[in-house]
Amino acid sequence: MKIKIGTRGSKLALWQAEHIKSSLEENGNIKAELVIIETKGDKILDKSLSKIGSKGVFTEELETALRKGEIDIAVHSAKDVMAILPNDLPLIAFGKREKACDVLVSYNKDILIDDEITIGTSSTRRVAILKSNYPKAKIVDMRGNLQTRFQKMKDGSCDAMILAYAGVNRMKLNKYIVQELDMKQFVPPVGQGSVAIQICIDKIDIGMLETIQNQLNHEETAFCIEAERAYLAVLEGGCSIPSYGHATHKGMSMTMTAGIVSLDGNKKVEKTIKGDLLQSEEIGEQLAEWVLKNGGKEILKSIKEKK
Repeated sequence: MKIKIGTRGSKLALWQAEHIKSSLEENGNIKAELVIIETKGDKILDKSLSKIGSKGVFTEELETALRKGEIDIAVHSAKDVMAILPNDLPLIAFGKREKACDVLVSYNKDILIDDEITIGTSSTRRVAILKSNYPKAKIVDMRGNLQTRFQKMKDGSCDAMILAYAGVNRMKLNKYIVQELDMKQFVPPVGQGSVAIQICIDKIDIGMLETIQNQLNHEETAFCIEAERAYLAVLEGGCSIPSYGHATHKGMSMTMTAGIVSLDGNKKVEKTIKGDLLQSEEIGEQLAEWVLKNGGKEILKSIKEKK
């Protein structure tokens, strides 16, 4: 069996795709190849993600290739995938989640997040949380792949950056981590730390689909991310919305925290609930409905009015 794997061309995206390729090929029955595709998010680097738009910034071109049959699967960072997908383009597997926290990185080992420093980030969630909790910080938009952003920081664009631990770890840049950020304060975005596998249902045979799921899907991670994505789907959120949601499990019990912050950081709506792991989507939907009813709807309205 031969499988064509679609991926973005950044070093981190290629690491993820190579990891998937190795997992597929480990039993010797599959030969996989990488197909590199440039996305809108890779091309437009002079605008913030919220200005480009939240719909498929890093996925649209890969989805087109799936529909054309140019690739069999697309490999995404799970946090980049839109919450609501077309029926013919489902996610069929999630890789085991890496540590999901955010980290502060810097060339200056003595820096802390509560210092009066310039912090680089392209995330509306991180900006809103910084404004809420660290008003002394100056925030600058930081786009580009991980290596480009590190070079910008080295050149003086900022003193430190906030990034996902998973990407920093996968690129072996851990020596620049000066602080792991508290996940109760910086609750991760939906899907952070996991790799998602997407197919076009009209272009793949059932045997290949089952093989991919059997070899790549980490069931416990999948349940957690399904809950998170269900939350985001009800909110109709994307990268331009400072929302977050993170689920964990212990045995058959799931705990999920989710919320939304206003762009200026002055308002936050958040809740944590527990439930049955097998009812993951219902947990996410229940959280979203609570958030919307308790102030989230007003925050979303305010964000949309400012666009």
